[in-house]
Amino acid sequence: MRSLLFVPADSERKIARGLASGADVVILDLEDSVAAANKPAARRLAAEVLGSERGSAPMLMVRVNALDSGLVEADLEAVMPAGPDGFMQPKTRRGEDVKALAAMAGSGGLPIVAIATETAGALFGLQSYVDAVPPLAGLTWGAEDLSSDLGAEASRDDAGGLTDPYRLARTLCLVGARAAGIEPIDTVYVNYRDERGLEAECRAAARDGFTGKMAIHPDQVAPINSAFTPSPDAVARARRIVEAFDAAGDLGVVGLEGEMLDRPHLLRARQLLARAARYGAS
Repeated sequence: MRSLLFVPADSERKIARGLASGADVVILDLEDSVAAANKPAARRLAAEVLGSERGSAPMLMVRVNALDSGLVEADLEAVMPAGPDGFMQPKTRRGEDVKALAAMAGSGGLPIVAIATETAGALFGLQSYVDAVPPLAGLTWGAEDLSSDLGAEASRDDAGGLTDPYRLARTLCLVGARAAGIEPIDTVYVNYRDERGLEAECRAAARDGFTGKMAIHPDQVAPINSAFTPSPDAVARARRIVEAFDAAGDLGVVGLEGEMLDRPHLLRARQLLARAARYGAS
């Protein structure tokens, strides 16, 4: 799940563009991007798309409405017979919310990605997601809903960087996901015309340990996929690290190209090679 693209489930045109975008995951959105009056139509169209795209790339998830919205039952009734590949769950507060959605869906273990930082109180519950695995497969975070809940004027400074509350939310999401052994997914970059800014934010997220990023426009998919696919140079370096440890036998430390490397370097190299193999970059 390098790229997860939101498309409003009430727009045939945007769904078609999303399906052709190259995204690893297309999220048929029944929540924020769909007006209340359009939700019944969005549910019907989402079910039609799910039923007609079986067995084809990309993975198709549905973002249902929040648990306390009173709308989740209707969402699930519409889409479950069509067989979604998983769910994006908004405004979760703790791991118990994920388990509640899974129970309502009777989904048999369909993967769920939770947006886990959209309220102030949710920041205190990141450790609880350990108990929701499975079906929880990924954690992501959101700045815009959180900024509203905090009463903030903006989530970014004049230079475009995240301010302290949102850097904290980002870090807690990353740590919470890794503690649970699931995928940490970075939030959207809302200025979809700023490709350079998107690329920089993707590089920073990949550097810090995120394995993917959400998108709001098809043009964002290619830069995201590129950033979260290990480069040939990185793959070659990882192979040299693994080979150096293999050649050294049962040693905790090896020297390579003037650098002393220990077991964490070996683990990171193996993880990178596994990601490269997953995306055909090995």
